[in-house]
Amino acid sequence: MKVVGEKVASDWLDHPGTQSLCAAIEAAGHRALFVGGCVRNSLLGVPVGDVDLATDATPESVVRIAGDAGFKTVPTGIDHGTVTVIAGGEPHEITTFRRDVETDGRRAVVAFSDRIEEDAARRDFTMNALYADRRGIVLDPLGGLPDLKARRVRFVGDPETRIREDYLRILRFFRFHAAYGDPEGGLDAEGLAACAALAGGLDVISRERIRAELKKLLSARDPAPSVAAMAQAGILARVLPGADPRALAPLAHLDAVQPPRWLRRLAVLGGETADLRLSKAETRDLSALRAALGSMETPAALGWRLGRALAADALLARAALLETPLPPAWQAEVERGVAARFPVTAADLMPEHTGEALGARMKQLQARWLASDLTASREALLKGRDKLPRLR
Repeated sequence: MKVVGEKVASDWLDHPGTQSLCAAIEAAGHRALFVGGCVRNSLLGVPVGDVDLATDATPESVVRIAGDAGFKTVPTGIDHGTVTVIAGGEPHEITTFRRDVETDGRRAVVAFSDRIEEDAARRDFTMNALYADRRGIVLDPLGGLPDLKARRVRFVGDPETRIREDYLRILRFFRFHAAYGDPEGGLDAEGLAACAALAGGLDVISRERIRAELKKLLSARDPAPSVAAMAQAGILARVLPGADPRALAPLAHLDAVQPPRWLRRLAVLGGETADLRLSKAETRDLSALRAALGSMETPAALGWRLGRALAADALLARAALLETPLPPAWQAEVERGVAARFPVTAADLMPEHTGEALGARMKQLQARWLASDLTASREALLKGRDKLPRLR
């Protein structure tokens, strides 16, 4: 085991509940090591989400040790070796060291192990195979620290072997490069070649898992280089048939004025999304965005019709696709639209119009109001309604 001179320093490490939990496991004669994202992100100086631990204690032993120490346990994935322990009000996922016994490209059959080297060997990328003890001392069984420092996303061992264990790792390779890779450097050549060679394996992965991974990729600060590489490797066409990545780089540049939103980026990619298992809300918003991209509606009109967030998405995506500047004072104009209220009510048109005719006349007046850039008054709209086509 290689103990390196690096040390994790972060608030989560010093949390009293976390330290007490680790101390209880060690007092029972077992190892308690932080692993994965919390170690990786702390060393990179980026926010940490979940705090995960690995141990040589079996899940049943973890439940017993945690219970004796007064902590609540939840068997979130006990069949696969994972127990969630609530310590100091914070959840900690604790997983027993494992080694793969059998894989089919989607899931693995695992056996518990007492060796950290076996646990590290089954992980996807070297930067995810870093561990730290409760003092923060980093343990690097596979030499992943140099890769992390170079922001190089590299598969553990043979890339094709790792991918055949779980074909979703193809998408994770591109997503991790977008999130943690060197923005000035290319993707690892050996890993990229393996992803291209085994792209057909994505067909066995559920569309729900693909959607989740694609969402994370498109939520990265700048996913454009990764998505361009996916297109060149023939992978983008498998997960998003018909997509075109060319507008993604301009959009990522424009996104500096707004937090990244994955549907905005999905909209500029285009392509067929019917199999992505989007939620009803996502499907509705994406449809509205795509319709707005083909319209010439003003920022104020978009703000009134779509609301603040979607209007901003539409304007940023439109500017990226057309390679044009954003409209002057577009944010203020969107806000004007959000605050605007259509001045005519259904009561103003009754009883002359009812039912479907009422709805149609309202739409005609709304179109006239939008054409006036949301400035036409109630009186002007009602006075001019006699010039509109007669409805039956």
